[in-house]
Amino acid sequence: MSKSRGSRSVSREFALRAVYQWRVSGDADMARLLATAEDADHYKTANAEYFQSLLEGILAHADDLNGTLAPLLDRGVEALSPIEHAALLLGAYELGYCLDVPYKVAINESVELTKKYGGTDGHKYVNGVLDKLAKVARRIEVEGAGSSR
Repeated sequence: MSKSRGSRSVSREFALRAVYQWRVSGDADMARLLATAEDADHYKTANAEYFQSLLEGILAHADDLNGTLAPLLDRGVEALSPIEHAALLLGAYELGYCLDVPYKVAINESVELTKKYGGTDGHKYVNGVLDKLAKVARRIEVEGAGSSR
């Protein structure tokens, strides 16, 4: 399996884990975050290029993403659990910058990762926030999906 043909879902999982690591440690050293991911057992199943582009994009745009998310939250981003915050950054980045990814996929992938790594109802919170964001960031796509029901 070539690096560009790996699973995007696995890439998102590694991106979530790296963003979590950055959020908890405060260390945004890209080489260290990439090396940690590359050492994981199932890294070879990831789409390495997509993982790296997600991680680079999230870190580069974190302030803007947090600013976009802030009005949709019921608390400050600093009060979010690190997993919820990482999932929201991942979803917000894909909604805003990865237009080849359908909005439902971007939301669902973040929700599923929050179910896997987050607290009991964290996925519901992530789903609600990203759903609100999609209605703004992907308005035409969301409206088109709603009219085709």
